Amino acid sequence: MQNALPPRFAITRPQIERVVAVFYAAVRQHPGLGPVFAVHVEDWPAHEARVADFWANSILHERSYDGSPMAAHVKAGNVKPGMFSTWLDLFDATLRAELPPETAAAWSALAHRIGRSLRAGVVERDSLPGGIPKLR
Repeated sequence: MQNALPPRFAITRPQIERVVAVFYAAVRQHPGLGPVFAVHVEDWPAHEARVADFWANSILHERSYDGSPMAAHVKAGNVKPGMFSTWLDLFDATLRAELPPETAAAWSALAHRIGRSLRAGVVERDSLPGGIPKLR
């Protein structure tokens, strides 16, 4: 089945799956991110397949993902706004290692845009009216 929209940039589904697998292998070893994910992810292959579906939907316009990343990150309860820059730094390193430079740059730009949105949702959860941070 052909998608109605062209891909955002040149990449294949197998490349997306490889990046996701390499990235989450690094996440599991990361001292700050590993414990955050370990609380929630019991089946890494299933998680990676779901995340690959998300990216294939976002980049290739496939319709294999039907979740809400915002709801998942807010529901987790242990995701804090400052974690997004760490996540993005690790993701960028994975993109640079696994993809041609122009593909890595395009995916990075998309990831940073999505990351800003997710971070804003988490910040709103952790803020009082007027944007004042909740300290407890």
